[in-house]
Amino acid sequence: MAESGRAHQTVIKKYANRRLYHTGTSTYVTLEDLATMVQNGEDFVVYDARSGDDITRSVLTQIIFEQENKAGDDNLLPVAFLRQLIRFYGDSMRTMVPSFLEFSMANFAKDQDGLREKLSQSFGPSAFQQAVQEQVRANMTFFGDAMKMFTGGFGPPAPPPVQSATPPATTSGGGDLDELKKQMAEMQARLDSLARK
Repeated sequence: MAESGRAHQTVIKKYANRRLYHTGTSTYVTLEDLATMVQNGEDFVVYDARSGDDITRSVLTQIIFEQENKAGDDNLLPVAFLRQLIRFYGDSMRTMVPSFLEFSMANFAKDQDGLREKLSQSFGPSAFQQAVQEQVRANMTFFGDAMKMFTGGFGPPAPPPVQSATPPATTSGGGDLDELKKQMAEMQARLDSLARK
């Protein structure tokens, strides 16, 4: 039943009683088990046991739904992001959204370890979370601007970079740190400008 490009993937079958069967271990698994598999980098595909349809996307969406419900105050997906995502379902440019999100997440995953280490050394542990939030906002702003260009609605020009209110730190090899601070200040200025619209 597995497609040619999916021969290396674990096959999970979903039965009418909503039970998920792991064909590799011959055991029933839960959505929590599948979430752990994803976190461990194990690739799988889910098929409807009766029809044979690939339902991997809907099962992964269920996993996200379950994780968000359990997260409490530590939700991964902000309400504003979810609303914007829902708006894109009715947008003529919706075909661009999956590629943009995939590209953004791949870049974030690639750079997160170096960014976490650099920010923790410079600003402390909470700085990483703040920088990530800024980067996500910047990505969404960039995508929104790109959508406006494709639809013919060129927005106002970006505001000039604003210098940070705090003086740059004087550390050895501070060139990278200064550049990072400058980029964060520019992102904040842009966000402030968009918030005033």
